[in-house]
Amino acid sequence: MEILKKIMTALRGGAREVGEAVVDAQGTRILEQEIRDAKESLDDAKNNLTDVMAKESQAQRKAQLIKSQIKETEGHVNEALDKGEERLALELAEKIAGMESELAEQNEITKSFGDHVDRLKSLMQDAERQIAEYERQLSMVKTTESVHKATEAISDSFATTSSNVRSAKETLERIKAKQEHAEDRLAAAQELEREASGADLDEKMAKAGVGQTGPDANDILERIKAKRK
Repeated sequence: MEILKKIMTALRGGAREVGEAVVDAQGTRILEQEIRDAKESLDDAKNNLTDVMAKESQAQRKAQLIKSQIKETEGHVNEALDKGEERLALELAEKIAGMESELAEQNEITKSFGDHVDRLKSLMQDAERQIAEYERQLSMVKTTESVHKATEAISDSFATTSSNVRSAKETLERIKAKQEHAEDRLAAAQELEREASGADLDEKMAKAGVGQTGPDANDILERIKAKRK
């Protein structure tokens, strides 16, 4: 029995862990659904509040009607008293007493509706603020979740990406080396061609001032200066 009890305890613990894992994995979706449920409940509450406010208005109109009837009946009492109809005036006064009792009851009903409306409005405002806060938190949670997913994706592909980058770098270096070698070969070929044609020797003689037969600009300038004297 003791072993069976331990097995059942372990199974309950495992079930709880599985349940918690599901909640953790679907946390954002659960929160979104809970917010939708809260909004639906709030909409239902607004409909109920509309009904209560309508009944409050009805109670207020009924109270106002009773007040008008009391005022009219008081006029009849005064009229009966003016005509010496004391008994009729008393009957009318009794009628007024009944209407005043009804008015007091109606005022109490109206007040009850009004208090209930105020309480519901306060609760709804609190609920709306809470829902707005939960929606703000949900937006932050979803953003953070997206960042985490992006980070995980980058981490997962980092090794492959690094390998590809290294391979691309090596390929680029080989291409550059091949191009540099080709340029060196071309330069060497051009150098050999100049030497073979004598162009290289002419350049060297020109730099050294050897073999120049043309007039020298300095000599010409000196000659012109001498003529000016």
